[in-house]
Amino acid sequence: MHIHLADIMNREGETLQLQTELEWKSFPVQSDSFSILAKTPLVLSVVNTGDKVLELKGAGRVTVAIPCDRCLEEVAVEIPLDIFRRVDMKLSKEERIRNLDESSYITGTDLDVDQFVYDEVLMQWPVKVLCSKTCKGICSRCGQNLNHGDCGCEKESLDPRMAAVRDIFSKFKEV
Repeated sequence: MHIHLADIMNREGETLQLQTELEWKSFPVQSDSFSILAKTPLVLSVVNTGDKVLELKGAGRVTVAIPCDRCLEEVAVEIPLDIFRRVDMKLSKEERIRNLDESSYITGTDLDVDQFVYDEVLMQWPVKVLCSKTCKGICSRCGQNLNHGDCGCEKESLDPRMAAVRDIFSKFKEV
């Protein structure tokens, strides 16, 4: 969804409020795509604070299915959207980049709401996702999810390069 901001830019103190549904079915990140399990409508407010400076405020919530980092089971992760940005519309795209304000969601006088929300979800994306604090992960040999039960693979497989160290410890083992 695109919002044309030219009208609000010319009227100091003007406010634009709207509520919109996010049209995403999945959320692409690099070469992966994650299913969206739930989403609330985005409540968006655009305020002209004067001198062609706009304040963009948004609120909503997205729930995404992200694989557990240990066992690869999908976990429903809720990402709250509490967005606040101040955009100086007098600056050119080059000036914004120079000021480290890479607002890819503004093109000319148009606001790309989907890109605006996409950027916020990326910033809120969790670094590590676990299905539980006690997740056992998967077996490194057979790939079975160890949360569902033991796989029967040999547990004590030491690196052959560590055999000398193992021998030293076994010599000094208390009887």
